[in-house]
Amino acid sequence: MTQQQDHHFDHHSDECNADPVAYYAAYREGCPVGRTTAHGGFVYTTRYADVTRIARDDDAFSSSRETSGVDAVAIVIPSGPGLEQYPIEVDPPRSAGYRDLINPLLSPAAVERMRPMIARHAARAVDAFIELGSADFVRDLTNPVPAAVTLDWLGFPEEDWAPLAGPIHDIFAAPAGSERARRGAEGLAYMEERIRELIRDRRAGPERDAVSALVTARNADGEPFTEDELVSVIGLLIAGGVDTTTSLTGSTLVHLSRNPDQRRRLIDSPDLLERATEEFLRAFAPSQSMARTARTDTEVGGCPVRAGERVLIPWVAANHDPAVFPEPEDIRLDRDASRHLSFGIGSHRCAGAHLARAMFREMITQVLTRLPDFQVLEDGLVEYPTSGNQKGWDALPAVFTPGPRAGANTVAAAPLGASYDLTVTSTEEAADDVLSLTLARADGDETPAWEPGAHLELRLPSGRVRQYSLCGDPEDRSHYRIAVLRETDGRGGSEEVHALAREALTLGVRGPRNHFPLVEADSYLFLAGGIGVTPILAMVRAAAGRGARFRVVYGGRTRASMAFRDELTALAGDRLRVLPQDETGIPDLKAILAEEAGPDTAIYCCGPTGMITAAEDACDELDLRSRLHVERFTGDDSLEVAFDPALNTEFDVHLARTGATLRVPADRRLIEVIQEAVPGLSYDCEKGYCGACETRVLAGEPEHRDSLLSEEERAAGRTMMICVGRCTSSRLTLDL
Repeated sequence: MTQQQDHHFDHHSDECNADPVAYYAAYREGCPVGRTTAHGGFVYTTRYADVTRIARDDDAFSSSRETSGVDAVAIVIPSGPGLEQYPIEVDPPRSAGYRDLINPLLSPAAVERMRPMIARHAARAVDAFIELGSADFVRDLTNPVPAAVTLDWLGFPEEDWAPLAGPIHDIFAAPAGSERARRGAEGLAYMEERIRELIRDRRAGPERDAVSALVTARNADGEPFTEDELVSVIGLLIAGGVDTTTSLTGSTLVHLSRNPDQRRRLIDSPDLLERATEEFLRAFAPSQSMARTARTDTEVGGCPVRAGERVLIPWVAANHDPAVFPEPEDIRLDRDASRHLSFGIGSHRCAGAHLARAMFREMITQVLTRLPDFQVLEDGLVEYPTSGNQKGWDALPAVFTPGPRAGANTVAAAPLGASYDLTVTSTEEAADDVLSLTLARADGDETPAWEPGAHLELRLPSGRVRQYSLCGDPEDRSHYRIAVLRETDGRGGSEEVHALAREALTLGVRGPRNHFPLVEADSYLFLAGGIGVTPILAMVRAAAGRGARFRVVYGGRTRASMAFRDELTALAGDRLRVLPQDETGIPDLKAILAEEAGPDTAIYCCGPTGMITAAEDACDELDLRSRLHVERFTGDDSLEVAFDPALNTEFDVHLARTGATLRVPADRRLIEVIQEAVPGLSYDCEKGYCGACETRVLAGEPEHRDSLLSEEERAAGRTMMICVGRCTSSRLTLDL
């Protein structure tokens, strides 16, 4: 159902501010696309599919002030004052030149080089208040750290950091028309003045900072960018780098204070923060919505849209669309939320996504590591006056146990983990439809250390990404072992492993990461179901090695389907109960827990979703939930494109602007080959979801394996996602 006129929708209303998720959900269910008279009139949307379509359709929807017809910020409703922001208020193809200017400065590799600086600023901020036992996290951490990092990176001296950061926060946090809002506007004028002064200084004498890189760059015509262009670009980098990360970090700290079980899980499993970051971004999008202007008469979700009409695209609504994120109101630390739209999508996707994640992870790591018992004072919380466009906190007071300053002993978040290659050295049938793989470094070096519960992320030759638990011996650093269950009704990842795994096959990997660590306990009860035995096997080996008391219950469909049964028997002996379902029926987990889980027993469960849910329900009934540790198979591949990687062929890719022609082997991804010639390449999810690597195709026949392009876009073949796409012809020419 769509609605031509709706006099009630207003994303700045008190009702929406009170609960934006519920507000959009109600409209999504009743009238997902409609027209409102609020703020001069506009068309609103609520569904993920409509939001992504509009954000990516630059031909039908414009971001520019010229098209909007107002001399004010064009990408929000209502429009407001501010410098024109390049490139997000410039339409393609003109915007491409500005993206090419800033993307290399914010690439994954560039941000990785910034990590020591980010950690230093975060540690220094916490040092300033940790001995006091209290802080306003906004004033003392989440505002000053992103400001220091962003302005330090750009090249502003330290005396500029506070004067430039304050006005940006004021603009979002102050009620419209207030004295504080006026001061914020004055501060933005001062910011423009200081940007111009720094540009002139760096033109006269470049240094090793981002502004120097910007002023020495050349546009497509070989000319330097003008001062006005650079003022706009740098102003956007400051605004985007400061308060958005402030908002995300503050919202996450409030959530963790209210949910101490999740806080404890992140403290116990710091590797989990990498995946949880995407879930926090999904749930707490700093930029709640943006806007576009229709260029021509069109329609959205069945609702006619006239040329010149403003259209609201709310990221918060898309991020909570149950068609893409099941049970979206739940915050699941291990959810694969990489499809979220908090960084936008399409040609105006946030170029600073990698930097924002790095700053967020450093600040959260500082708090969890040094202030683990922090408690937000709910009575002192102050939210932004409206969350229609930007959501955040103006005050976030907290108390905690005082601690020592770090000084030179800087605490830092764990590195994101660069990918590296491992080679398959052997394969073995571990059970019916279960393939065991041994992986090692081709150069014979040791593999990175790991502990029971850890998993390895594999990038398969097709571009698919899958996580598999390590089930070998952590003491043996010569290789890793994983096991893969063939799932014939899946999206092809396990089928690909079974079809292509062979000796000498090279796979890109990341990790190990551990979201399921084995805690210290007097005794253990291990519950394994099917392929869920893989992390449990390593835990049993560790428990047996240290002489701990433990029991193991291992269930499966049949004995023949249960991998590593003999190995478990050798480790556990009579402490193992094997329960094939065709022989013993479905295990009574409540009875097992009541019998085996003593008062000092840590309970570990891994297996199918139904088994884990049953274990959780039983533990709830027996008041054992606090001692239950579970690992779910959480990979979200439900929207992936199905294809047969065995049909991969070799082809040449010619990079038109670079001039290089490269060979892409059948077992390597296109983006991996291109990165060798274009080190500043823009990309993010590497799964064909986010659109960050969308590239124009100038010649050849692309093979589309993403889940973003429409059927019409695929048929046209004008662009492709190079992170997963390939080529069906012998040669591909790209605009790179």
